[in-house]
Amino acid sequence: MTNNQNLEKEIKILAIESSCDETAAAVVVNGRDVRSNVISSQIDLHTLYGGVVPEIASRKHIEKINQVIEEALAKAEMTLDDIDAIAVTYGPGLVGALLVGVAEAKAISFARNIPLIGVHHIEGHISANYIENKDLEPPFLCLVVSGGHTHLVRVADYGKYEILGKTRDDAAGEAFDKVARAIGLGYPGGPKIEKISHEGNPDAIAFPRAKVADGVYDFSFSGLKSAVLNYLNGAKMKGEEINQANVAASFQKSVTDVLVEHAMHAIDEYQMDKFAIAGGVASNGTLRKAMEEACAKKGVKFYHPSPILCTDNAAMIGAAGYYDYLAGKRAGLDLNAVPNLKLGE
Repeated sequence: MTNNQNLEKEIKILAIESSCDETAAAVVVNGRDVRSNVISSQIDLHTLYGGVVPEIASRKHIEKINQVIEEALAKAEMTLDDIDAIAVTYGPGLVGALLVGVAEAKAISFARNIPLIGVHHIEGHISANYIENKDLEPPFLCLVVSGGHTHLVRVADYGKYEILGKTRDDAAGEAFDKVARAIGLGYPGGPKIEKISHEGNPDAIAFPRAKVADGVYDFSFSGLKSAVLNYLNGAKMKGEEINQANVAASFQKSVTDVLVEHAMHAIDEYQMDKFAIAGGVASNGTLRKAMEEACAKKGVKFYHPSPILCTDNAAMIGAAGYYDYLAGKRAGLDLNAVPNLKLGE
């Protein structure tokens, strides 16, 4: 693959992301130079319901999508005439939400005769690491941890992925949300658990670290979530006071320990010297610190995007779309939303 620094021509990509509850557009040049990254978040709206309501998310995307695209182009000081390709998330995600972005991208592609590229959402998260780490190139290992996904991936090359392990049930972010709700912190769970955990003792409660017998790199968080609920119910029945901070810190440590252990095992087996994290949960400070320390012990270089690029955003889709563009991947106007899209399809 040609290194983007050696390309004389600037490839300008307009990227669109609408897989969940963020309506986002960005302009990315040569995969790593972000000229604009506009995100319209619906988090306050969905907080009222304690989680994302798909129908509401879709309606809000329709309201916001033209606005974020216009803003992204304006901030990049470009028009559609300057754009070489349009990259859009087509899966996985909420089908109604995805359809809004895909329909918009197809409409612009058709009207302006601009090439269209369908991007996998998880590939976007992995590619977020390229934006701030200009020296990062495959091969490397990447742990993708978000509300909907927990994947341990070997990035063999741009656009070439081997999934070593994934969650068998709840994703890490989903477990954070459910536990936060159970201890009365509300939505979104990840940031709230992280914040209160600083006041707690991570060794106060011995929650389990799940092992999956037939999948050394697979994850399972539903048992941990059940253990937290059982602990809370037991305390209530005995009339014991529940220390929110201790529960949060102990739960967070249990998740972090499993993620770090699996990652380090894979680094040893595949003899990798580069490791990255990505996805919404990758902005968790406790997880970052634990990964950084574990990588340092092994002499492995650790990469992570800044928090704004961990959440769903379009800049990461532009980064992934650029390498797909170089590889000659193009989507037709029959591109459709694929809510359960597998990585590598």
